[in-house]
Amino acid sequence: MAKFPQVGASILLLFLTIISLCSAHKVVSSKGLVQIECLRVPSSEFAEAAKTVIDAIKKAGDIVSKFDKKIGKSRVSNAILDCVDLLDSAAEELSWIISACLNPNGKDNSTGDLGSDLRTWISAALSDQDTCLDGFEGTNGFIRKVVAGGLNRVSSTVRNLLTMVHSPPSKPKSKPMKAHTTTTIHSGFSKFPSWVKPGDRKLLQTDGSQVAADAVVAADGTGNFKTISDAVLAAPEYSKKRYVIHVKGGVYAENVEIKKKKWNIMMVGDGIDVTVITGNRSFIDGWTTFRSATFAVSGRGFIARDITFQNTAGPEKHQAVALRSDTDLGVYYRCAMKGYQDTLYAHSMRQFFRECIITGTVDFIFGDATAIFQNCQIKAKQGLPNQKNSITAQGRKDPNEPSGFTIQFSNITADTDLVPHLSTTATYLGRPWKLYSRTVFMQNYISDALRPEGWLEWSGDFALDTLYYGEYMNTGPGASLDRRVKWPGYHVLNNSTEANNFTVAQFIQGNLWLPSTGVTYIAGLGS
Repeated sequence: MAKFPQVGASILLLFLTIISLCSAHKVVSSKGLVQIECLRVPSSEFAEAAKTVIDAIKKAGDIVSKFDKKIGKSRVSNAILDCVDLLDSAAEELSWIISACLNPNGKDNSTGDLGSDLRTWISAALSDQDTCLDGFEGTNGFIRKVVAGGLNRVSSTVRNLLTMVHSPPSKPKSKPMKAHTTTTIHSGFSKFPSWVKPGDRKLLQTDGSQVAADAVVAADGTGNFKTISDAVLAAPEYSKKRYVIHVKGGVYAENVEIKKKKWNIMMVGDGIDVTVITGNRSFIDGWTTFRSATFAVSGRGFIARDITFQNTAGPEKHQAVALRSDTDLGVYYRCAMKGYQDTLYAHSMRQFFRECIITGTVDFIFGDATAIFQNCQIKAKQGLPNQKNSITAQGRKDPNEPSGFTIQFSNITADTDLVPHLSTTATYLGRPWKLYSRTVFMQNYISDALRPEGWLEWSGDFALDTLYYGEYMNTGPGASLDRRVKWPGYHVLNNSTEANNFTVAQFIQGNLWLPSTGVTYIAGLGS
């Protein structure tokens, strides 16, 4: 575990570098103090806070490392491995601030909105340490307590950093936002990023079998690789150009992980239920929720298209993730995520889901990402006897985090196995996993699968005052607001001004980065 002192040193370098590199973004206050434009505080105060972050991460790393090789294969050992990766990711995410300050007006793997980028990346670092602790759920209480002591220091210092960064001043309102659409509806790609060569543009508008791919995966041996994992391993690290992997039709029984060094991968299948990636890891079988994912991606700028991700562990195995997504500026287009409890783990950072099918039972869309779901089919399934379904469990834990879920223009219905049991199986829009859970459903069709109360408690009155749940202009038999919960944190959004805060353009700054992906999206509330 020698990496943690190095992590501390790298973060020290990071924050010392910020002070010198952000000179283009600094002003002098009336008292003569130098203040970086993207910060609320003088640079000296921010530097002092940075030292606190360094100490907290080093101490947390020391605590985790003490248990590393002393415990056999178990959920505890998996939790320790999670912590090692997550703390490393936290350092990586914070290091991106260096690049942002070096090129504050650039958009290389960022939005160009410096305040939004910094808040997103710091929030992700906060989520990482919280997920580390979550991994010890149901394990030896002593180890969890010791690790929590170190992680609490990380949490407090990262929270402090989050309060020091602000978004740019609000811009004057422009004309109503229109939908961004494609000229070729079949593929969804019409506007191409700079890395796409002119000769490849027509190919990107075709079926997956004709995509100009850098690598082809085929289980029958007709491609460059037989497994997806091998193709990912061969992909370049920190690539600033798109690397396209075509996964031919077939069922791929493997657990795939795209690690944080693998940037700008685009994975194209041959269609939902044609290209299927499947696994069955679960909490009951000894995996942490984080590590149970059939497909996990941490590399920045990931795009997936025309693929099914599934976990077949079943409802009796409890937490069993089909897709875990930590990618920043990630897109999932015409994909399916199929499972039961905890199907889709939208773990952190900014993500966009378009025309996807998502099925599950308990908390089947969960995590602390800033994510928008447009034109998706969200289907509740039949789970265990007497089990209640909750579609979302958003994990925002600090009021300064930008994270939350927006579900828009989608169909909220029962899957075929639940339809005969609607009178006995209750389904809700969501429940508050963390204290500041934030989720908005707007302009969806909601079927009679939903209970009239709409939302479900997590435990007693936990988070009912601090959560933010909203509904705006939904339709269908389950959309009636007459019998909705009366919690202080529940909001009926009565005007477009409120609702616009949760649109693609404003919530994930989509107009700044989605056009480069070529995916169809609607920037605002539509017509």
